[in-house]
Amino acid sequence: MAVRPAAVADMFYPGNRAALERMIDDHLARVEVPDPVAPRPKAIIAPHAGYVYSGPIAASVYARLRTGRGVIRKVVLLGPAHRVYVDGLAVSRADAFETPLGLVKIDDEARDRVLQLPKVTMNDSAHAQEHSLEVHLPFLQRVLGDFLLLPLVVGDADPLTVARVLDEVWGGSETLVVVSTDLSHYHDYNTARALDQATAAAIVSRRYDAIASSDACGSYPVRGLLAAAEQRHLDVQLIDLRTSGDTAGDRDRVVGYGAFVVG
Repeated sequence: MAVRPAAVADMFYPGNRAALERMIDDHLARVEVPDPVAPRPKAIIAPHAGYVYSGPIAASVYARLRTGRGVIRKVVLLGPAHRVYVDGLAVSRADAFETPLGLVKIDDEARDRVLQLPKVTMNDSAHAQEHSLEVHLPFLQRVLGDFLLLPLVVGDADPLTVARVLDEVWGGSETLVVVSTDLSHYHDYNTARALDQATAAAIVSRRYDAIASSDACGSYPVRGLLAAAEQRHLDVQLIDLRTSGDTAGDRDRVVGYGAFVVG
């Protein structure tokens, strides 16, 4: 079995299993879900920074997936390319991705299907050190248990291309779509708040053409999900909007984080 090992354990999140479980459980326990029996989101948008910074914001949407344990059996995970240029979308040859919580098996059938589409290629180097996907896996493992994963690193791809890929693997209640993004980067606190509020308003109104690359590092996958949501007339709801200055950092140079549900 070819395994993509964890690349950012002990950096973005604890590498020790027990410590990682405690941290995730603590973040989830602090979230008050207004209506635990409300319909589960079909998709979520959540941040991918170190857990000490963005973990509370990510938890705000992962807590809404608790009722999906045993129901959600497939996860399509899209995140931006930080280290390797990707023309389109990249899948991995790995049979499984590893975290301190164990192995997550790859959805071979879904991978084969998207590889038939334009702008989707096999590119292990795009996945090898990419944190934007990896940091979501422990949250998903803790909340959902076992599931099959289709990880997609999204590089230079227009919204309709990404939406077409999502359409191929959209599925039903058994499939969850997760888009990974942070928002503004390295502005002062007040500037970041204003920028992120504008970006959040564009996301909620599904105005994907109004989201620039400088607004969100995951702008390409976000725009693709919003195009798919527009095609399906799905609502997008803002759940949490904070910065590293609200969680664990100073307020001179902050990173923005937003959490959204789609359904």
